[in-house]
Amino acid sequence: MTFVQIIDCRTSRFDDINRLMDTWVEQTKGKRTATHAVVGKDHSDASHFIEIVEFPSYEEAMRNSNLPETDKIFREMVALCDEMPTFTDLDVVRDEQLYATNARRFFETIAVSGDLPPLDELVAESYHDHDPANEQDTMGMDALRREIGMWRGGFEFEFVIDDQIAQGDRVCTRWTWNGTQTGEFMGMPAGGKKVAMTGVTTHRFGEHGKIVEAWWEYDRLGLMAQLGALEGLEQ
Repeated sequence: MTFVQIIDCRTSRFDDINRLMDTWVEQTKGKRTATHAVVGKDHSDASHFIEIVEFPSYEEAMRNSNLPETDKIFREMVALCDEMPTFTDLDVVRDEQLYATNARRFFETIAVSGDLPPLDELVAESYHDHDPANEQDTMGMDALRREIGMWRGGFEFEFVIDDQIAQGDRVCTRWTWNGTQTGEFMGMPAGGKKVAMTGVTTHRFGEHGKIVEAWWEYDRLGLMAQLGALEGLEQ
């Protein structure tokens, strides 16, 4: 889970602190684990500054804090502050960037070879799936696993992510699916055919960045044509 640390300090020597942080960045190159940092100055109080630092996880943040360079810089930073800075540790429960990353991880996970990995970190137990190819919506984790299993039983495949747009609690992903038929699928025997189709999936995310709902649109008719399922109809 993404982790954020907020550092709140007051200082009349911000330029000195800024130079100190530049030194820390240089000294910890290749070792620090922070992925993003923002520093803001209070609009109504020029001596009040807040730094927001993002890490992949709490464990990575602790590893960053334990660097000897971090300890040295921290002691020097405290000396430049008017009072002891405060620290607030936050587990991120909603983040559009996190949602987009987890949507991408979902496609990567369901396409891995071998046994299907656990989906608990990505998908909520109450998952609701909308697929126009199915007569009824897929409800719950077990039903989702069965649906994914049908595709994995028929193909070895991968997703290429062509585009992603995140807004609020939703991520829309445009993808290209490339597969090789290795088993029976929709009555079509395994023939080793290489097939491809394009599609769009919109994921809705809930608490802790898990997928709670999805809407799928893809060229299933084109896929069946590539498999030869429409040859009789064409005649």
